Amino acid sequence: MTHLWVRAEERENERRVAVTPEGVADLVAAGLRVTVEESPARALGIDGYRAAGAVVAPGGSWREAPGDALILGLKELPEDDTPLPHRHILFGHAFKGQPAGRALLRRFAEGGGTLLDLEYLVDDEGRRLAAFGFWAGFAGAAVALKCWTAQQRGETCPPVDTYATQQALLQDCEDELDALGTAVRPEVLIIGANGRVGQGATEFCRLAGLPPTLWDMAETAHGGPFPEVRAHPIFLNCILARPGAPVFVPEGTGDAPRMLRVIGDIACDPTSDFSPIKVYDRATTWAAPALRVHEAPPLDVMAIDNLPSLLPAESSEDFAAQLLPVLKQLPAWESGAEGPWARAEAEFHRHAPKQTA
Repeated sequence: MTHLWVRAEERENERRVAVTPEGVADLVAAGLRVTVEESPARALGIDGYRAAGAVVAPGGSWREAPGDALILGLKELPEDDTPLPHRHILFGHAFKGQPAGRALLRRFAEGGGTLLDLEYLVDDEGRRLAAFGFWAGFAGAAVALKCWTAQQRGETCPPVDTYATQQALLQDCEDELDALGTAVRPEVLIIGANGRVGQGATEFCRLAGLPPTLWDMAETAHGGPFPEVRAHPIFLNCILARPGAPVFVPEGTGDAPRMLRVIGDIACDPTSDFSPIKVYDRATTWAAPALRVHEAPPLDVMAIDNLPSLLPAESSEDFAAQLLPVLKQLPAWESGAEGPWARAEAEFHRHAPKQTA
């Protein structure tokens, strides 16, 4: 029997989950065994999972889970260098040469486990089957705007926290705009506007009354340079770093004439060689959302790498609905069937060092 083990997220400020209680009930009805760890941070309470038929386990007990369990989480595992013997389902960010990704792959090699990366869980045409992109775009646009309004007050962006609903987040941003005492709204350039992330960013701009300029592949096909980026007060990057990606913000942009004041790197992959934003080198945090990379005039980068968790309930429910049909295919994959899990496993083996255990 396929055993799915839903671990508690151990990262600070992470309240999302990849499956809802309703999803657990569906999985149990489909013949899977489901264990869900307790978590005081999770946006969805443990009682619903227990009522749905899950076995409840202490938080962090995935380390002692049966060897055949599939460990399901979202964000990265604690960086403790221990070998990883299980099969893990998560966003690993490990296949583009990132230093932390190389360390993660080494742990799998040492333990004999497997990483089934949710970013590479795709259909037979290469399309992602489950993603948080819309909510990353929505929340990322909001925090970028908060960075801009903070600049207008002569400050850097204060810490951010979770919101119960997208309407609460929107209202908070509108209140900050109104407090400036001006009807002016910053123009926003969104690159990658046709993707899920870009659609979420566009929706926030629409609701907040921000004039958006929407670019996608046609507008960036010439490869640059892109002076239009400097002509907008806010620029939102919504495309993933990958080989051949154009550089939208080169080194030295801070010294150039510009209207640009805030870069929202929603895709947020600063340690990749393929990052299209070359003026910063590390992610920002909930405690310090803005990284000031230039003064006079200021230029801030917002690059929080778990933006959807600002809206943990809504983003979890949306993502879980996308992922559930794919989770139901786990027993078939364990029996040797082709499909998305087989493709994810093959992707891991393309990148992983030779296993030593």
